[in-house]
Amino acid sequence: MVFRPRRAVWMSAALAALLVGVFTTVAVLLRSQDTGVIFHLSDQIAMVGIGLLLAAASMLFALPRVRADAERVEVRNILTTRRFGWNEVEAVSFPDGASFARLELPDHEYHAVLAVQAVDRDHAVEAVRTLRRLHRTPHS
Repeated sequence: MVFRPRRAVWMSAALAALLVGVFTTVAVLLRSQDTGVIFHLSDQIAMVGIGLLLAAASMLFALPRVRADAERVEVRNILTTRRFGWNEVEAVSFPDGASFARLELPDHEYHAVLAVQAVDRDHAVEAVRTLRRLHRTPHS
């Protein structure tokens, strides 16, 4: 089974589109307004480039994913991917007031599961229930 956040993807995409639009508009207007400063084509290209970089950075929040089967769970958050055997995981939890689920590990440690977010409501409930069911199944 594979779960990804839903609202984070939509919000990231909307923010990315907004950033590209704003920076492109600013780039176009740089040379059309008399501000007393001389802007060149390279300045316009740089503004669009900055917008594209910021848009790409905002899309990082669409990357989280959790992939699980009977043997293991793989959690990809924004910049890291970790794999755990179910025998390493003590529980799958979603504490009250938390923004996302987590895997409870030995020694009171945990690993955040950013792909299962509270804002996704029913989708998050389904993901946690599925992960808990996989965790409860006998493992070799």
